[in-house]
Amino acid sequence: MLKGLTFLPVAAFALGLAYATGATATQTATTVVAKINGEEITIGHMIVARMSLPDQYKDLPDNVLFDALLDQMIQQTLLKQQLHGEVPTEVKLRLDNEARGLLAGTVIEGIMTTGREEKLVREAYEARYSAGSDGDEFNASHILVETEERANEIQAQAETGIDFATLAKEYSTGPSGPNGGELGWFGTGRMVPEFEAAVIDMQPGDISQPVETQFGWHVIRLNDRRKISAPEFDEVKEQIAQELAIQAVEDRVNQLTAEADIRRPEIEDFDPAVLRDGSLVRID
Repeated sequence: MLKGLTFLPVAAFALGLAYATGATATQTATTVVAKINGEEITIGHMIVARMSLPDQYKDLPDNVLFDALLDQMIQQTLLKQQLHGEVPTEVKLRLDNEARGLLAGTVIEGIMTTGREEKLVREAYEARYSAGSDGDEFNASHILVETEERANEIQAQAETGIDFATLAKEYSTGPSGPNGGELGWFGTGRMVPEFEAAVIDMQPGDISQPVETQFGWHVIRLNDRRKISAPEFDEVKEQIAQELAIQAVEDRVNQLTAEADIRRPEIEDFDPAVLRDGSLVRID
């Protein structure tokens, strides 16, 4: 008996059929390998079952794994049939969730495949690296505050020559404040658009006017900037492809959400702790 594959001895019919089907080249996903009280198990069922096995089982000889899987699936079918078609509520809900996830995953795979098309990847590469020309990296520090008024006051102080790091330690509400506001080196696409747009137009030593982002108001000092050589397409194509695929999924989900009729009814006296009450789905 293979640990992890629980099965009982089965009829010689099943074993003989296993070897017989292995000898033919006309198998399809609908080829029936066993019937249990009229219910069919097909090659397709077994292929999918094998896909979900741990890797150590997939390396077993094909005939051994075939027999073990078929034995297991025959047992499961016999046991399942004892419910006589009545599916417990909890099991039905689990099946609903699994089907929802699998079907959604199928759609996601299709979207990601389209998003990873080489033409799109190359276009993104050329846009990002200016068709192979050098780009810039930036080294900046910033001071983050809540209001424009306070940002203007700090910017004026910085312009008078007061040490920027000292101002950052005193006033900045961002996590980099204790470190003098230093952000280190970063390239395009790493900062929010408003911050990046300000930095791109600066030269080393410049101090920006207050810049508003979703996080608050920033006063930015550009410490340095440097040219970086664009990587070869083959070096970054997988990274870009993955980014495009993820973005394609996010865009499609956002589109579907915007177009859908989604309703979340108000439930009187609703308590989210209801999620802990498993007894509600064990009512059969």
